[in-house]
Amino acid sequence: MPKQKTHSAAKKRFKRSKSGKLFHHMSNFFHKNTKKSSKPKRQARQSKELSGGQAKNITRMIGK
Repeated sequence: MPKQKTHSAAKKRFKRSKSGKLFHHMSNFFHKNTKKSSKPKRQARQSKELSGGQAKNITRMIGK
């Protein structure tokens, strides 16, 4: 049976930490930032953790 290929889009958008947690960046946020206050912009720079079924699906796509 052939090897499963890594999903290229998932590989670019999600990162795994050393402890095995999956992280992603907020979508649709670095656009028209002049209207937005500094707190949400600052929080959008941080990575958010994926959990549950989403993490399971992404793990299957990334292949780790």
